[in-house]
Amino acid sequence: MGELSWWHWLIVVLVFVLLFGSKRLPDAARALGKSMRILKTEVKGLHDDDDPDSATQPAAPAAIAPATAPPAVAPEPAATAASDPSDPR
Repeated sequence: MGELSWWHWLIVVLVFVLLFGSKRLPDAARALGKSMRILKTEVKGLHDDDDPDSATQPAAPAAIAPATAPPAVAPEPAATAASDPSDPR
């Protein structure tokens, strides 16, 4: 009694075709297929994240070396020869 025979499925398919039309059904099936593929890849990604021995896990980021300040350069003294009137040059 709980099982559907082939003619039950035929009636269900005919109802879907009458309700949605033959043009929209292939588009709906295509969209459902894309959604299932996306779901499958996401679930597989979740399983890969849980597996610590997985080879697809990204490598740990390299340690970042602390930034060193550039060497302090003493400012050059202003040219005193041009501004000093007592210089005999």
